[in-house]
This record gives sequence, structure tokens and C-alpha cells, in this order.
Amino acid sequence: MLSGLFRDLKPENIWLLTAIVSFLVTLAALVFGRRILPKDQGREFAVNGALSKGKARGAGMLLIVALILCTFLMVSVELEYIIYMAALFVEMMSGYLDDAAEKPWSELKKGIIDLVVSVAVSVTVYVFHGGAVYLPIIGVTFTLPAVIYVLLGVVLIWASINVTNCADGVDGLCTSLSMVTLVTVLLILRGANAWIYQAYTESIGQVIWMMLFVLAAYLWFNCSPSSMLMGDAGSRPLGMLIAMGFMISGMPFLFIPGALLLILDGGLGLLKLTVLRVTKSKTFMKNIRTPLHDHARKNKGWSDTQVVTRFTLLQLLISAAALLLAGLLP
Repeated sequence: MLSGLFRDLKPENIWLLTAIVSFLVTLAALVFGRRILPKDQGREFAVNGALSKGKARGAGMLLIVALILCTFLMVSVELEYIIYMAALFVEMMSGYLDDAAEKPWSELKKGIIDLVVSVAVSVTVYVFHGGAVYLPIIGVTFTLPAVIYVLLGVVLIWASINVTNCADGVDGLCTSLSMVTLVTVLLILRGANAWIYQAYTESIGQVIWMMLFVLAAYLWFNCSPSSMLMGDAGSRPLGMLIAMGFMISGMPFLFIPGALLLILDGGLGLLKLTVLRVTKSKTFMKNIRTPLHDHARKNKGWSDTQVVTRFTLLQLLISAAALLLAGLLP
């Protein structure tokens, strides 16, 4: 449900208003709030990591605060969304404190926070929307038991948080891929009403719609060569929001094609690290540098602009194909 302040407006005016307000609020936050952000120290092991040194880092704090303010002002102040916004805030603050710390936080510390947030969000989605899952390509609906749904939801949210975070290594890349994925989620949410009416898709759709314009304002400063970086403070809650959108749509399995480039870019590194630690192998993915965007730059010689453009185009094509096959495009 939309906030009472705007409930009587025509739908097209609501969408326009939320877009304008979220963009302008974020733009103002970035312009006037950047002075409080920590400076990047450069990423020792990343390709061209030294070029980031001295840039404002942790801009994700401003992005998420802007989104939360706009959500409570214009969309919803119901318990469900209070929980979601609190989870976004926790992910943002953990990322921001890590960005600002002289010594990066341990993987265990960040993993525990991600796990707690993932459990809270997964349980909330189940409590408010149940465990119904729709497979659009074959037209099958089934309901998962609470424990199974929550566990799978935790895996999805945790994975989305971490692959989105790992994909944030090239100016404009994580933002551009996330925007394509969020548009995909929006189209899926609209299609959700075609198989069973779900009034709750309206509010999450508005939140995702506003996030698109929050990211658009940020991309103005983050396109190559960037002047600020969202850091973990932005990429981690962004990953949470993406997973949450797929879950609420009732079509969580569409996360795989809808976020495939994020999964491959960030997920291959997580897979490689896990296998190497568990098996002590010295040959697994030996010739593939991770994250994948570093492989493209270092091993294939792609420029940053080529990486962003080609990865984004690939995700656009994959998302369009998935939506067409699922019958979610006109």
C-alpha cells in the first residue's frame, strides 16, 4: 500500500513522483554528504586497484539512507517494510563500517551478519507471503514447507549479497548490472499478478522502482572515471534487495537468469576460493582470474568501458530471453 500522502494520486503520477523524488534526494545526499565519506586506500589485489585510492568510499550509506527515507515517506510504513528497511540498514552499516575501518573486517564477522540478515528477511517473506513458488515456463505452482522455504531463501539472499559485493570492482559495472536485474524484477512483479493476484507486489515494486533512480543518481558519479565508490555499504544491501524482490514475486528461480552476470562475475570467485580451501587444489580454475571482470581486463585486454558495456548487454539479452520464455513480456 502506498503512503496516505500519495494514495489518491493517479498511478502514473505516483510512479513519476517517486522517480523524481528518489533521484533528487539521492543526488542531494551525494553532493552534500560526500565530504563525510572515508577515502579509498586502493585495492592491492585488484586490477587497476590503485586508481581508486583517494576517492570517496562508502557512498552506499547515502544511497540506502535515501532509499529508506523515500520508502517511509512515499510507499509504506507497515511492519513488513519496517523489517526490510531495518535489514537494509544493518547490511549498509556493516558494509560502511568495514569500508571505513583501517583493517578490513574478517570474513567470519561479515558472514555472520549476512546470515542473521538473510534469516530475518527470509522468515519475514514467508510469514507475510507464504511458501508458494511459481515456475512460469512450465506453468506449475507448488508450496514449500516453511523450513525448506526459509532455508532456500537464506541461501538465495546470502548468495545475492555476496555475488553483488564481489562484482563491485569496475566503475559503473555493479550499478549497471544491478539496474538491469532490478528492471527484470519489476517486470516479473508485474507478471506475478497474471497467475495469481498479489497486491503486495505493488509496494515492493515501488521500492525497486525508487532504487533504480537512486542508482541512476549514483551512476552519474560512478561512471568511468568515477569520483566516488559505493563500497560494501551499497553493494551488500543492494544484493539483499535483489534477492528479496525475486522472493516476493513468487518466482525466485528466475534469479538465476535475471542476475546471471552478477552470479558469474562475483560467484566464480567465491566458488574458486571455496574449492581451493577445501581441496587444497592448485589447478582448479587455474587459468581464470576472479572476479570475472578482472579476467576480462587482465587476460583479455578489455577496457573498463568494454567490460561494463559488454557485461550489461549480455545481461540485457539474457533477461529479455528469460522473460519472453516465461511469458512475462507483452
